[in-house]
Amino acid sequence: MLPDDELCLCFHVTKRKVVNYIRIEKPKRPAQLSECFGAGTGCGWCRPFLERLFEQAVLGGETSVDFPTPEEYAKLRGKYVRAGGGTPPPGAAPVPEDDD
Repeated sequence: MLPDDELCLCFHVTKRKVVNYIRIEKPKRPAQLSECFGAGTGCGWCRPFLERLFEQAVLGGETSVDFPTPEEYAKLRGKYVRAGGGTPPPGAAPVPEDDD
């Protein structure tokens, strides 16, 4: 995942925005990342990825988490939503069709 790829597909928050938020605002808890344009407050799919970015930044001082490609990330989110994991809000990136 590149810096300008969307990490939170519900609120269109890029990885760059989250990384900069962590660097500048220095949140104390992963839940505070929701203050970055609402990241993680939609369907919930991105929360584990946000937590990994937070933990790596706080513990290791860097934010180089390996993410799936944007296409794979969107497909995995689609499976998560279809399995009842959460409901994207209006205006969120559409859930891709299930091609399995």
